[in-house]
Amino acid sequence: MDACELAREIPRWIKAQVEGVGMKGVVVGISGGVDSAVAAALAQRGLGDAVLGLILPCQSQAGDLERAQRVVDHLGLVHRSLDLSPVYDLLREILPESTQMAWANIKPRLRMVALYHMAAKQSCLVLGTGNRSELDPPYFTQYGDGGVDLLPLAALFKSQVQELAEELGIPREIIDVPPSAGLWPGQTDEGEMGVTYAEIEEFLSGREDSLAPGVSARIRELINAGRHKSEPVPVFKPRG
Repeated sequence: MDACELAREIPRWIKAQVEGVGMKGVVVGISGGVDSAVAAALAQRGLGDAVLGLILPCQSQAGDLERAQRVVDHLGLVHRSLDLSPVYDLLREILPESTQMAWANIKPRLRMVALYHMAAKQSCLVLGTGNRSELDPPYFTQYGDGGVDLLPLAALFKSQVQELAEELGIPREIIDVPPSAGLWPGQTDEGEMGVTYAEIEEFLSGREDSLAPGVSARIRELINAGRHKSEPVPVFKPRG
């Protein structure tokens, strides 16, 4: 299915999912990246003004906030901005010291809390923004950006999301920005993973022979390390 077809079919799917459970719309976090911009644009095509975009800074970089505002302005999206930094700072005071990653993962988890709060307030579903190149390794925060109700982009590689962004008329500056979860200053997805999205796409498409030595091993390492995120929570079942 090409980008033109996806731009027609995904909005219909989103609308059907929302109506199928008797909800009024969706809430989506706007990060300033291409995934959330595309997800919001598709939802808007299917639901009109029944889409609320939330800009949720949490010790975020100024550039991220500027791009997020650019997205909502470009789409004419109904939106709110809620600064979660004071809550994050308070948790830094309360919780014992830990690793950089443990602290960083608090940010998407706080955003998940805010998204579900607003979704409950407005009888909406939480729209996820993850794509296949992130979900299959898997590269997301459990009960953070992984905590959603709908995943309209989950079957699409990053390259397909970028093509879809062009079809939807997303600003070039949003499409071209290096993907980042904004976990700490200078953090990028590819830098943290140690592989590129293009390499992940090659691997998941069964073309790992085209990859440089060590790349396939690194991707397998990512998959094995995060496998528990995508599998059901183990449940003890007593015998008899």
